This record gives sequence, C-alpha cells and structure tokens, in this order.
Amino acid sequence: MSTVEERTRQATGQTPLVVDDQDRQVFRVHRSAMTSPDVHRAEIERVFGKCWLYVGHESEIPKPGDFVRRKVAGRPIFMVRGAKSGKINVFHNTCTHRGALVCRQDSGNAKVFSCFYHAWSFDTEGRLNGVPDREGYSNDLNYDELGLARVARVESYRGFVFASYDPDIVDLPTYLAGATEYIDLVVDGCGGSVEIIKGTNEYSFDANWKLLAENSIDGYHAASTHDTYFKYLVSLGTDMQGGVVGQAVKLGNGHAVIEYSSPWGRPVAKWEPLFGEESRSEIDRLRAELVDRYGEERARKMAEVNRNLIIYPNLIINDIMAVTVRTMFSPAPDRVDVTAWELAPSDELPTLRHRRLDSFLTFLGPGGFATPDDIEALESCQQGYTSGGVEWNDISRGMGRGSTASDEEQMREFWRRWQQQMGTAPYRAAV
Repeated sequence: MSTVEERTRQATGQTPLVVDDQDRQVFRVHRSAMTSPDVHRAEIERVFGKCWLYVGHESEIPKPGDFVRRKVAGRPIFMVRGAKSGKINVFHNTCTHRGALVCRQDSGNAKVFSCFYHAWSFDTEGRLNGVPDREGYSNDLNYDELGLARVARVESYRGFVFASYDPDIVDLPTYLAGATEYIDLVVDGCGGSVEIIKGTNEYSFDANWKLLAENSIDGYHAASTHDTYFKYLVSLGTDMQGGVVGQAVKLGNGHAVIEYSSPWGRPVAKWEPLFGEESRSEIDRLRAELVDRYGEERARKMAEVNRNLIIYPNLIINDIMAVTVRTMFSPAPDRVDVTAWELAPSDELPTLRHRRLDSFLTFLGPGGFATPDDIEALESCQQGYTSGGVEWNDISRGMGRGSTASDEEQMREFWRRWQQQMGTAPYRAAV
C-alpha cells in the first residue's frame, strides 16, 4: 500500500474506496468499486435508494392517461398523467394483489391498468376500481389501501421529472443545487419549451455504470478516443484550429459540469458546414432571438458553449452538437444498461429538427462516431481490472490548479459524494 493510502487507513481505521489527499494532490479510487458484488449491493441501497433519480420528461405524457414505463435503478415503475387530476403520477409497477406488472407496454394512453394475472384494475390516479368476484372477499376489502403504491417522492424541475425511494430526502431544487442553472441554460436555449423526441437509444455493455458516468463528463479522452470524428469534421470544412477551451465546475451534491467552446456547430444557434448553407439564415435568426430575450452574454452561453452535465448519480445531459438525456444503471458490477433520449425545442422547424437528429446520430447514436468508441474504451477498462496487479485508479489530474475541461475535478466531485454515501463499511473486496 502506498504512503497516501496508508495515511488514510491510519486516520480512519480503514482504507476507504476513495482516497482524497488534498495536501499531496492525490485522488484515487479503488478498483473494487467497479468489480465487487458487495460494493454493487451496497450502492443500490446507499446511493440509488437515497437520491433523486430521473424518471422522464413531462412532454412524454402530455395528455390525460398518457404513460411511459421505465426501470429506475433497476425497479420497474411507470409514470402516468392522471385523467382526473392532470397531475403526474409515478407508481411502483406491481399489482397490490399478487405482484404482477400492471403496466406492460412501454408507452401509450390508458383509462385503466389491468393486471393480466387476476384482472384487478386500477385507474390513472392509482385507485383500485375493479376486482373480479368481489363477493368472494369479506366486506372490509379496502379499495383505498389496495391502490397502486406511489414512489415515495416525485417532483419536477423545468419539465424533468425525478423520483426518490427515500421519503425523507430533501426537496428537488435543494438537491439539484447549482445544476439548476445549467438545466435552465438548456431549456431557455431551446426557447423555453422543450420536448423529448419519440424513440430511445437503449444499449448495454460489459462495464460498470460509474465508468460511463466518468466518461460522460471527461474532456481528457476526446482528442485521443474520438480522433476519427474530428477528422470527419475537418473533411466537411469545419475549422478545428481553435481547439476545445473550457472549465470544470463543481455544482454541489455530486453534480458537476464541463463547459467549453469548440469548433463544431450547435443546433441551438451556431452554424457550421455540417448543417448546410441553406440553414444559415434560420440559425442566425434563432441567435438574434436569444439575444433579444436574454442579452448578448447569456445568449452566447446558450448558442456557443457546450455543456456535459452530470446530475448525481446517473443522469447525464449533454448539450453539445445535440442535446442528449442519458441514464445508466448496473444490474451487475460488470454490466451497464443505458437509455438515451434526444431533447429539442417543442416548436422546432422540420429542417432544423432533421439536422439536430442527424447530429445526434452522427456522434452519439448507436453507430455514431462517439458511442462505439466509448463502449470499447470502458469495456477495455473493465477487462483490465481482471488482470490484477494494480489496485487503484488515479483521478488526480488538475488538482492544485484551476480545473480545465480536460482535468478531472468534475469526476472528483462525483466520487466524493459517492464515498460520502457509501461510507467505509467493510465491503471492499480484492480486485
């Protein structure tokens, strides 16, 4: 064990999974955080059971009875707009009779949800309203108590719906802390009204979810891992001489962002050759509207500055050449399930919507320039951990200086919160 880890062990009585030595400017994460089944089981309870987790966007269920079903931290739930109240309800997807799923489609519109097993039925507000052979039960069958179980807490910010399994968690704005400023930039940059475009990008690969959390806000890997994409942009006439310049910002509660200027265009309001000459006037018009509404400096941040935002623990909003909303969860230490959606202005012109989707698919789609490269890199890391011989990952880049977008302060913010929640219980296993 190195001096840094030994000093931490002596101070705490145990070696935690995260070593944060500010004096020596050393930050390390034990690799068992990505490989240990004991760690995996503990974080399901201590992390995912105690945080606000992204469920979906209000635009996905605009009409009464509209619903989407999801797995959130591995648990089946569904979100539905109540037919009577018009409110967003999030329920555990389990019949109160014998447990079967009551919502069996990914999305749609329904007046009732009927369990196919014994045909108990529930309305969109969660009330039990139908029991076959009601006479077979005693007179004290309590319909109110047997309604669908609501997830403990549900709140929304700027249309982004979050749920928590912890009834005692702080309110959502307090939890989001400084991340609200960046959500505002995304939504206001799209004209103030946004929607999730129908369709999802779902995939799985053999690595740990925290590696993808790191990767999603890692500016250091871009030049080496995504070199082919940059060459592609150059071939289209994009001037890459300016490079990528930016900073990492800690936002509190484990949230962080890298924000940076780059040579590529943004459908918000920054033209590039990839979008085609015919789109230039429309993008210029969007930029002028942002200036009129928000002023020159805020409009510049919306139009020209890219953002890779992590909302701890597992929501990524990448406001780059397209706006991507992504969640990830590991059903096992060496497996991660990913779901990604594309966010866009609600009233976007068809031509701009087409270019936005093309930008999303070109870089972040399943066959794009970025996603396959990232998957290969993260699977390679996970495979490397099985080799043994090296216990710790180093995440010290940028300690002791003002953090740039290619430094790792944003990852350290994530890991500090993770360590705080996980504590130092003796679940660490050998790599």
